[in-house]
Amino acid sequence: MTSEKIIENTISFVKETLKDAEGGHDWFHIERVYNNSRLIASSEDVDPLIVALGALLHDIADSKFHNGDETVGPKVAKAFLSDLNVGEKVIGHVIKIIENISFKGGNTNQSFNSKELAVVQDADRLDALGAIGIARAFNYGGFKGRTLFDPELQPNLKMSKEEYKASTAPTINHFYEKLLLLKDRMNTETGKAIAEQRHTYMQGFLEQFYAEWHGKA
Repeated sequence: MTSEKIIENTISFVKETLKDAEGGHDWFHIERVYNNSRLIASSEDVDPLIVALGALLHDIADSKFHNGDETVGPKVAKAFLSDLNVGEKVIGHVIKIIENISFKGGNTNQSFNSKELAVVQDADRLDALGAIGIARAFNYGGFKGRTLFDPELQPNLKMSKEEYKASTAPTINHFYEKLLLLKDRMNTETGKAIAEQRHTYMQGFLEQFYAEWHGKA
């Protein structure tokens, strides 16, 4: 099976699997990450098939929606790719991307690195920044029943992985605990340039948010 056919089948599989997913982690999120990955990869020396499959399958079973179980996504992806007779080396690399792509709190180090992971990780992080990032943050916060903002609850920048996953803090806190940290954690030059602009946009949003919250605008 050609790479083009593998990607085509994967797109169909992901669309069907995520048809009822939460709005910030649905097919459209995957599509944006896939497109971002292709943009970034055009300036990087990477395997395009691994980048494509990593982007398309990175959230096929996000642990947030599976009681925190981080093994579900890799298992689903491996079974699907095996059915397509994708080579074991490619499958192994894609699984490593799925296992290591996520931001898991400020004090967690990833255990695997590759140029392909760097591209897909940047693409995924870009979708957590800017206007889309803001929309996704509040969509997920509403999905989880979180408050918008509580001036009495300060962001926790020293959370462990377990604390980060279990957090029920207001959505605004999430900007400081993750979103505003992403700009300085980008891997590629293309990713860094796009992140800079989106980061600035988010800072402007927060300034406006606080002004309106306190009746100043």
